[in-house]
Amino acid sequence: MLQALNPERIEYIFRNMDDAVCLTGKSGELLYVNSAAERLFGLRADGKTKIWESIPFVEENDALVQLFIDGITEKKKSVRSLVDYVNNQGELFHLHASLTCEAEESGMILIVISDLTQLMKVHSAFTRYTSPEIADYVLTAPDGEKQGGQTREVSIMMSDLRGFTAMSTRLSSDDLITVLNHYFEIMAPVIQRNGGTIIEFLGDGIFVVFGAPADLPGHAAAAVTCAVEMQNAMAEVNAWNRERNFPELDMGIGISSGPAVVGNIGSDEKMKYGCMGETVNLAGRMETYSIGGQIHISEFTRKMISEELTITGETSFMPKGGRGELKIYNITGIGKCCLRRNAEEETEWTDLPAPKEVSFSPVDGKTVETNRYPGLLTAVSADGKYGILTAGRDLQPLQDLLIRLGGENVYAKVTEKDENGYRIGFTVRPAAFSGAADKGGNA
Repeated sequence: MLQALNPERIEYIFRNMDDAVCLTGKSGELLYVNSAAERLFGLRADGKTKIWESIPFVEENDALVQLFIDGITEKKKSVRSLVDYVNNQGELFHLHASLTCEAEESGMILIVISDLTQLMKVHSAFTRYTSPEIADYVLTAPDGEKQGGQTREVSIMMSDLRGFTAMSTRLSSDDLITVLNHYFEIMAPVIQRNGGTIIEFLGDGIFVVFGAPADLPGHAAAAVTCAVEMQNAMAEVNAWNRERNFPELDMGIGISSGPAVVGNIGSDEKMKYGCMGETVNLAGRMETYSIGGQIHISEFTRKMISEELTITGETSFMPKGGRGELKIYNITGIGKCCLRRNAEEETEWTDLPAPKEVSFSPVDGKTVETNRYPGLLTAVSADGKYGILTAGRDLQPLQDLLIRLGGENVYAKVTEKDENGYRIGFTVRPAAFSGAADKGGNA
């Protein structure tokens, strides 16, 4: 096709291209440069200067210089590469360079260089506001920008910090964002390392899908492994918090596997990549049933995993609109990946000198019942996170309570029942038990 164009027309095309275009002789001497090449490299075609001699000899340009030397002197038919380039003003550019050599011994070398700097800046900014997996899907998939979705089998993980609402009232806005950002910075690499895609940060929670946008064989096992590693990473989060006199954090996690609708949701003006369906709702429900340090998985997730699971408890609940009870399993390990525990972290109970009279009200969702019921706290764990409650009425596992302890209101969840009463987990350690917790050494 180029042969059908006269030299003036070819020159017009090259001169007005956004890409830098150069022609060199067989030894690399510059024979032609277009306007874009002049602006980018400051090149001049004098028929003597070799193209690599016009590139500033700084470390950042080593790959570009070597690309020119190897491609031209070795007469490679075609060479393509992504390289960095720093000009004489110290500006950094990200380039795509293409060298094409004519077959004849006397042939010239055509060099076309595209400046990808702005595109890579856009991509970098995009990935800061969404997962790299979603960014790649939107930018590269044929239907990446279109509305619509598809049903896929995935695993959904929901995590949430316990007692964060109460903590937010005690921290300044700057400190609150600092604590949250550090927490997310620790968790995001763990999620990405295990193949998870972060759909969004939900306040102090994280919504993750395994198995979309890209397929992920073994997504259920990957989700559980990720959850265990995230709980273990809380030690690093809290060590950082303690150094800065910030409160320690506890995280609960729920995981469910099954079909979900995944894809672009929204309008032509604004869309987001999302997940919907019962699998998503179930993961969120199980997360609310967990207390700090726990990982809850559904029966569907358990059945999809071939690796050995360490299950420390199970219970059932009736989902809204469900046709029967669903089981929840408390997980502390998968294969060789287990929650890090030691003797000091095992629950140690301290009998109170005298039972503490309390009153409590059941909590349904975000609504606290107006009725109060009497009860007694007979023991507290050494770390102040658990208590033993005796009550004159039946309580159910996973039930949420608002407990009035002296002048303090604390939220708790019923975890199990034994011969001593109901074991409850506090969302935030009650101030009334700080002495016991300090004594236990796990405050």
